[in-house]
Amino acid sequence: MIVKRLVTVATLFLASSASFLHSSSRVVLSVLQKLSPELQRNLLVLFTAGLLFWSGLAAHLPTLPLYIQSVGANEQMVGTVMGAFAVGLLLSRQWLAQLADARGRKLVLLIGMASVAVAPLGYFMTQAIPLLIAIRAIHGISIAAFALAYSALVVDLSPPQHRGELIGYMSLVNPIGLALGPAMGGYIHEWFGFGPMFLSAAGLGIVGLICTAQVQEKPVARAIDRTTDALPFWRLLGDPRIRIPALILLLVGLTFGTLSTFVPLFIKEVGVPLNVGLFYTAVAIASFVIRLIAGPASDRYGRGPFISISLVCYVLSMGLLWQAKDSITFLLAGAVEGAGSGILIPMIAALMADRSLPHERGRTFGVCMVGFDVGIALAGPVLGAFAVHLGYRGLFGLCVILALLGLLIFLTCSSDELRLSLRFALGQGRDIYAVELREDG
Repeated sequence: MIVKRLVTVATLFLASSASFLHSSSRVVLSVLQKLSPELQRNLLVLFTAGLLFWSGLAAHLPTLPLYIQSVGANEQMVGTVMGAFAVGLLLSRQWLAQLADARGRKLVLLIGMASVAVAPLGYFMTQAIPLLIAIRAIHGISIAAFALAYSALVVDLSPPQHRGELIGYMSLVNPIGLALGPAMGGYIHEWFGFGPMFLSAAGLGIVGLICTAQVQEKPVARAIDRTTDALPFWRLLGDPRIRIPALILLLVGLTFGTLSTFVPLFIKEVGVPLNVGLFYTAVAIASFVIRLIAGPASDRYGRGPFISISLVCYVLSMGLLWQAKDSITFLLAGAVEGAGSGILIPMIAALMADRSLPHERGRTFGVCMVGFDVGIALAGPVLGAFAVHLGYRGLFGLCVILALLGLLIFLTCSSDELRLSLRFALGQGRDIYAVELREDG
């Protein structure tokens, strides 16, 4: 029986992988054909490494909160352990961003993949809450390293006229991984338990390390006399190019952290007969589809309107979760959130690329993502405390307000004047902080 189930899991995973890879390869290859053969191969290897990274990372999404609860943690302690992920992000973000610019993207990619490979083994070996907090923090280094270096390397390799399109296609590793990983983790946990699930996630990370070692990076020439070079990392948060995107990511990080921590527990509390992994699959499918549209369109219409649309999606998604009482509503909420995240993170990456010179992209994107890190870090322990009093349903009602606040801030504060901000956010005006526009003017 165990062998039969194992074969079933492997078959489902391979079939899903083949389907996603076939769909994604067609759209990715359409733009890769415009590049040199050497660059095509390098991007495909990088894409494979990214797919393994996100699949291994996401395998824990439907099960880790349940595992933490199973060892005796209450709602607030579950939030504290899950939120420690972002503590690792915050503590390593500055060093890794500077390392990516100074020593190259590949080294930082390897650090991130190693964290994904090692952390599941740590979960497997302990049930002590303090140790789980420490391991979760180490796990947080993974995104701080891999996601930052991956985005910077894709931008380095992308022709400017296809930057948004290529970023959108290469970022498909995120939704594909978020579809395959949770489904795999959910079924392996359901059939075999926590231990085999953690070992499978570690295995994906180990294979990913092998792929990452084959990636070739592009040397980045440094410009001189840039004022940002002299600024301390954290002082960059005051830079008008970065301040509002970082604040938007803070508010989205709070909602995303709440979703990733408490949705499995909320579904269990409501008593809906839904495999939690399918919720994240709905997220991933929507995220996959929307990136095929948003990336190329943003090169033509600008980043602003797509960021606005993504924030509207977060408002709607949190509202649906607030009212969810059946499987259909949960899956619809997941799909809408997937559309929002599938637009927002690639658009912020493209926006920061537009606003940065090549040698400073690691620092500017890294400090911008600090907002997201802080949001995730606060979501677990802080909003977990609210969950004790408001319940999970009330918690998602609070997230509606946070997402709506993010939308209003972006509409009114994304440029130095209200009129210009509205025009940019609605696609009627250019980004005044874009490097090309600043150099022309």
